[in-house]
Amino acid sequence: MSALKSLFSCYFKINLLLKILVGLILGAIAGMIFQNNGEMIAFLTPFGDLFIRLLKMIMVPVIACTLIVGASTIAPSHLGRIGGKLVLFYMITSIFAIIIGLAVGTVIQPGTGLELAAVEGKARVAESPTLMSILLNIVPTNPMSSLSEGSVLQIIFFCLLFGIALAFGRDSADENVRKASDTVYHFIEGVSQAMFKIVGWVMQYAPFGVFALIFIVFSKNGATAFGPLAAVTASVYIGLVLQVVLVYFGVCLIMRLSPLKFLSKVRNPMVTAFVTRSSGATLPVSIDAAEKMGVPKSVYGFGLPVGATINMDGTTIYLGVCAIFIANAVGMPLDSSQQLTIVLTAVLASIGTAGVPGAGAIMLLMVLESVGLKVEAGSAVAVAYGMILGIDALLDMGRTSMNVVGDMSGVVAVAKSEKSLDMDKWNS
Repeated sequence: MSALKSLFSCYFKINLLLKILVGLILGAIAGMIFQNNGEMIAFLTPFGDLFIRLLKMIMVPVIACTLIVGASTIAPSHLGRIGGKLVLFYMITSIFAIIIGLAVGTVIQPGTGLELAAVEGKARVAESPTLMSILLNIVPTNPMSSLSEGSVLQIIFFCLLFGIALAFGRDSADENVRKASDTVYHFIEGVSQAMFKIVGWVMQYAPFGVFALIFIVFSKNGATAFGPLAAVTASVYIGLVLQVVLVYFGVCLIMRLSPLKFLSKVRNPMVTAFVTRSSGATLPVSIDAAEKMGVPKSVYGFGLPVGATINMDGTTIYLGVCAIFIANAVGMPLDSSQQLTIVLTAVLASIGTAGVPGAGAIMLLMVLESVGLKVEAGSAVAVAYGMILGIDALLDMGRTSMNVVGDMSGVVAVAKSEKSLDMDKWNS
């Protein structure tokens, strides 16, 4: 008994992302050893299916709670001219990021030729709604029904409205309204914290689920599955570089600031985020960098914490590339309407989800569901999703780093537009 307890203790001490990566590597090796082994595939399939079911179980409550909490933490009284500029900047750069991610994925086409549809016997065809239908269907007729059915865009829309209304209630001059709103906020925050704990438990099972899902891929496809994983990794990092060059450098040029100087000044938070894979943990380094760049506290004191919550440029690039990879892998390429849906889902979902453990994986699950790529246990989509999760550690470093650079770009641009950027510090 003590030996088993020690084994569990050692397991939980190992870094989660390292365990998932080990699960991916071992699953790939085992799959190539046991090529087309029906008995092994049948034995491991339930373990992969369990992981997918656990993820689907937590998706809606996690997203609902964190969106409401995230939207309600920004007090309306703080959203003046500076706050409005920052939020608008973050939304615009997020839109550019998801477009870049989809564009890179469209050009490189990661996942093409993998033919995971063979896992299910045949590819399914997702029916794409029209543009007007997409926009109209964002508004739910019954929010409770949307929650129970997992209608992603409708859930996001309602939870954002609820969170904003709650923010106004918490900022109200009426003491009764303020107390009641605070009570609701703290209740949802408590539910959110409970869900974080469940997410942590589910992610501890992730290495086993990834092992099972990857085993099936490599048992059926052999070493040919390595190429698509390399392609999706390269696509994500190409998208991240383009975001810096096209968007952040472009912002610097518009503000008449040196792009290279900006890049050199954000080096410390960028590297810290890359290593720690946490925007929150990088916040003190980002604040120090903003101070040295000449950004006033009135701007970075609001902009950086808010940016760490709602600005996820790196993550949205990742979502675009990975959605195209999974769609191609299962033989269901995305059309223009589905890509528009991804843009809307990724940008709207970015508010409030950045601090969630496993946020990238959960947001990807949402994006796939929104375009008809249902992640059902035993499906080809679930297998492709497992492949992405297996290399998530590598992708997470780049996307977190880009999230932080986007936050820094926002506070610099707003400070310059307000003529409050200390140019002596900037030029030092």
